[in-house]
Amino acid sequence: MLTGKKILLGVTGSIAAYKAAHLTRLLIKQEADVKVIMTPSAVDFITPLTLSTLSKNPVLLQFQKTETGEWNNHVELGLWADLMVIAPASANTIARMAQGLCDNLLLATYLSARCPVFFAPTMDLDMLQHPSTQKNISNLIQFGNLLIDPGYGELASGLVGNGRMAEPEEIVTQLENFFSSKKKLAGKKALVTAGPTYEAIDPVRFIGNHSSGKMGFAIAEALAREGAHVDLVVGPTHQQTHHSGITIHPVNSAEEMFIQCQQFFPASDIAVLSAAVADYKPLKTADQKIKKTEGNLMLELTKTRDIAAELGKIKKTGQIIVGFALETENEKINAEKKLVSKNFDLIVLNSLNNTGAGFGHDTNKVEIISRKNGSKEFSLKTKKEVADDIVGAIIDYHD
Repeated sequence: MLTGKKILLGVTGSIAAYKAAHLTRLLIKQEADVKVIMTPSAVDFITPLTLSTLSKNPVLLQFQKTETGEWNNHVELGLWADLMVIAPASANTIARMAQGLCDNLLLATYLSARCPVFFAPTMDLDMLQHPSTQKNISNLIQFGNLLIDPGYGELASGLVGNGRMAEPEEIVTQLENFFSSKKKLAGKKALVTAGPTYEAIDPVRFIGNHSSGKMGFAIAEALAREGAHVDLVVGPTHQQTHHSGITIHPVNSAEEMFIQCQQFFPASDIAVLSAAVADYKPLKTADQKIKKTEGNLMLELTKTRDIAAELGKIKKTGQIIVGFALETENEKINAEKKLVSKNFDLIVLNSLNNTGAGFGHDTNKVEIISRKNGSKEFSLKTKKEVADDIVGAIIDYHD
């Protein structure tokens, strides 16, 4: 996919700049034509000679070539490239890109580029989570730039979390997928549910659970990356997405979620039911806040509507439903029973007995059980990687 492609690789001042050497080598092995632009601070982390040797082109550092006095024309560079990828993209460079600053050759070329621009953030987890950084990343996405998500793991600071630059192999795969002539789910419609539901006791209190919605959002984005249009029905959560192929429909209760699902499911090719829907709700909801008294408070609960079972009853030929089973005992037996009873095509099993799995984590460990293709266990991965595995299983089932 990359043979003959003209790729500008931007390298910024980050400890992850050492990965640019491996990325350059991989791109050259794919027979791409690579030109590297470095920011002034990037040379503190990796030498221009290294990247020049690997790319087989002079590394571009300044507007003026020091040896000849000629101009490194940022406009021509922007027009030359089929694609630009900035990896690593430091917090400083991301902020400058978002603000339209161009006080170095890399930034001036970025502003001149007519080609698609990918960027791979790398920084410490608190820097990444800071509202200003998140806003800058959001702005770049809205400008049409393509985010290569940072990975999860040990950071240079010694902390563990999100902020690692994506591995060079992953970046190359994303670039190959971009140049692929057809995305595997192009033209498909998908329904995804995510997050918890809140079942009101009174205007202040509710019954809920600890679901963060991270898994559902990751699945929605993975489906969208493969070309599907996604209706994401989501309970109360702080998760966000800026993908243009995803439409968010916020809800609170199980009944509200059911109504939205009932609306979108008939036209959907794929439904992934990853929300942690409450099984019970108060039989009666108080109009006013319940006052604390000396005695005990007794709540009578009634079952909520089983969204998965209801959709399974009306599933048509050609539709695929993916369910989830979060279990603590007899995990696989219970998951297989649910696969049949709710008319699922695939079920994703995870166990709270597995370290790093379940609610609140950035990682998950799953087993995917398919009616057609049997079952497959996966190792502990980031939720983004798990989402890619789930979407891969959907594509395999569809084929």
